[in-house]
Amino acid sequence: MKSKGNEAYALAGVDIKAADKAKELIKQHARSTFRPEVLTDIGLFGGMFEFKGYSEPVLVSSTDGVGTKVKIASLLDKHDTVGIDLVNHCVNDILACGATPLFFLDYIAMGKLVPKRIESIVSGVAKACRSVGCALIGGETAEMPGVYEVDDYDLVGFIVGAVEKKNIINGNSISLNDIILGLPSSGLHTNGYSLVRQTFRIDKDPSPLQVFYPEMERTLGAELLKPHRCYYSELKPILPMIKGLAHITGGGLTGNLPRILPPGLAAHINKNTWHIPPIFNLIQKQGNIEETEMYHVFNMGIGMAVICSPQHVAKLTDALPEAKVIGKLIKTPKSQKIIIR
Repeated sequence: MKSKGNEAYALAGVDIKAADKAKELIKQHARSTFRPEVLTDIGLFGGMFEFKGYSEPVLVSSTDGVGTKVKIASLLDKHDTVGIDLVNHCVNDILACGATPLFFLDYIAMGKLVPKRIESIVSGVAKACRSVGCALIGGETAEMPGVYEVDDYDLVGFIVGAVEKKNIINGNSISLNDIILGLPSSGLHTNGYSLVRQTFRIDKDPSPLQVFYPEMERTLGAELLKPHRCYYSELKPILPMIKGLAHITGGGLTGNLPRILPPGLAAHINKNTWHIPPIFNLIQKQGNIEETEMYHVFNMGIGMAVICSPQHVAKLTDALPEAKVIGKLIKTPKSQKIIIR
């Protein structure tokens, strides 16, 4: 097959004109997030951010993706929430160190580049960035036929924030009898979707996504696409009273709380102290999944764990009306770092 100019690339599965159109659609969303520190427009080879306002600044960075939640978005052809998921996940991660988000970059790879789909994804990224004052200063869109199927895509984010060195939260001050507060999640957030897809056999037959569940007051698909909750705005004003933060993502409570605990201490969690959303009970029943695995895969209704001294519990629960006391720090002679009973 003969081709001329850009036609050859198009015949190979990469549409440069579609990529150019997508970039133009993206610009308007990205510009809506710009802060005064942003020195470059979208399109330069690098995004520039003038860093100022700190005396002993420590940069805090993180990268993450939405995982196979994008498969649910594709099956429902609804793409404006996964960008929110992406930003909120990354913001929560650096918040766990006490950092304020400064700027964000995204990476979207697709089997077939569809400008309107790209715009829908980025509109969610920009919306979440605006809500926390974080600038979307750049990104990349890649059309990769042969690596991804036509309707498949992957979504990854990169965030940089800052914290004064003296205000870093790293768990070093956590001590015996400190209290663990739990802030509710909005659902699965961005973890456990491979197990969910297998449990409901969604890839072979997406019809279960349209089933309405009265206990959730929505369809399974709508429940699974609920955005990952961001905790930045409610926690930022009270960070000085907090000793440790654990963002409950992949690995659940059992995998994330131990990451911030000093040697010799374990988290004793009372699972009867908070309401477990119906979606988790549905998944467990449908998949006949052991409870221990549920707590290791899913957040089980707790999206952020907050560790504080007993004397700060009243002030924190006043500031965080949804927070529940879910446990405390105990001594442990064993390697076990978390006990859920």
